[in-house]
Amino acid sequence: MNSLLNILWLGLKELRSFSSDLVMAFFVVYSFSGAIYAQATGTSSEVNNASIAFVDEDGSALTKQLINAFYPPRFQTPELISASEVETTMDQGRFMFVVAIPPRFEADLRAGRHPDIQLNIDATAMQQASIGGGYIKNIVNDRISSFFRRTDASAQPPINLVIRRLFNPNGVSSWFTSVVAIINQVTLLTVVLTGAAVIREREHGTLEHLLVMPLNAFEIAMAKVWANSLVILVATGASLYLIVMKALEVPFAGSIPLWFSGVLLYLFFATALGIFLGTISRSMAQFALLIIFVNVMLQLLSGGSTPIDSQPVWMQYMTFFLPSRHFVSFSQKIIYRGGGIEAVWPQFTMVAAVGLAFFVYSLALFRKSIAVTK
Repeated sequence: MNSLLNILWLGLKELRSFSSDLVMAFFVVYSFSGAIYAQATGTSSEVNNASIAFVDEDGSALTKQLINAFYPPRFQTPELISASEVETTMDQGRFMFVVAIPPRFEADLRAGRHPDIQLNIDATAMQQASIGGGYIKNIVNDRISSFFRRTDASAQPPINLVIRRLFNPNGVSSWFTSVVAIINQVTLLTVVLTGAAVIREREHGTLEHLLVMPLNAFEIAMAKVWANSLVILVATGASLYLIVMKALEVPFAGSIPLWFSGVLLYLFFATALGIFLGTISRSMAQFALLIIFVNVMLQLLSGGSTPIDSQPVWMQYMTFFLPSRHFVSFSQKIIYRGGGIEAVWPQFTMVAAVGLAFFVYSLALFRKSIAVTK
């Protein structure tokens, strides 16, 4: 009973210390509000407002229809340029796409000669260039087909491909990026708060004050775990409701209590990681450098940015022991697919097992560092 009271009072001390640090408090609030909204709306995997120009050396009715088929918001209003201006304008970065239509294009099509259309792409914007090239190809093919269907010619495709998008019918990128942003912020902020609390105790000399009290390493560590987890949990809940579900209008398909249960399990690992990094770091600057390396690794290998299947096979086996991978996996199953406990219990079990093992190791290391301090 005394141990629980010690953990409670030490945790309340951590909360008071956090509330008095206005810079850290502002950082947490912004990370779970403005940063998530900016990441969800500021970047997009879809083609949006792409600059495009045409070199029309045919001047036929068909080419005019092709040019008019490109309009906002996917593309800017097309501009007409000459063939001699293509290289110069693309070097200047004025256009992302330049479509060159050769002379006698419509006449060659009617004669069945299969003329070529040249598409010049500024591939420095790699993702937009790749997706935009597919957009332009589909638009051109569809407009040519519709143009000839109004005559005696037939250009019906051999199949009719019907696309049905699951979980995101309109392909809105913010539905995915906003949730991934919350997942990334949970990892980063939990590690930062917990690790910074450990280093702050050492740098301010309050750790020595704790050591002369009837406290042990487990009580000190658990107080930091529950206090910082509570801060992140409250911030996550507010961000999920106010930013993701209200401001961005992202639907939540599954059970919110089930997802927060998984978040609690993951926070146990993240706080243990923060204690570990705070213990091995000798200064706040060293801790900041370690955070950069660890956070980038966890984000890149978690499967939130790129699918796990796209990683090398040997790396997939290694990332199986990363709780961040399972955190992203069960979040996708619950939030997007509406999965229940029967779908996510393997990920819950893995996060709990790895988190417990890492907490035991971090606690042993923390206890050893306290013994050296004594």
